Amino acid sequence: MKTFEVKINSIGDVKNFVNIVGKYDFDIDLISDRYVVDAKSIMGIFSLDLTKPIKVEVHTDDAAAIEAELAPYMA
Repeated sequence: MKTFEVKINSIGDVKNFVNIVGKYDFDIDLISDRYVVDAKSIMGIFSLDLTKPIKVEVHTDDAAAIEAELAPYMA
């Protein structure tokens, strides 16, 4: 499992983020305070506080490809 933080600032960012993570077949969670949502869920992301950085948990041992794609969102 790999963990890092991202910052999602706009509706367009949410759409692009979901398109990126949707390409991967492993589980990806977003954690904000005590809430955990599926990173592939647009509605789940909008339920989080997007004004603060959000922790991403990637449930795979080979997270290099997704980290590279999500680099523009890294906090």
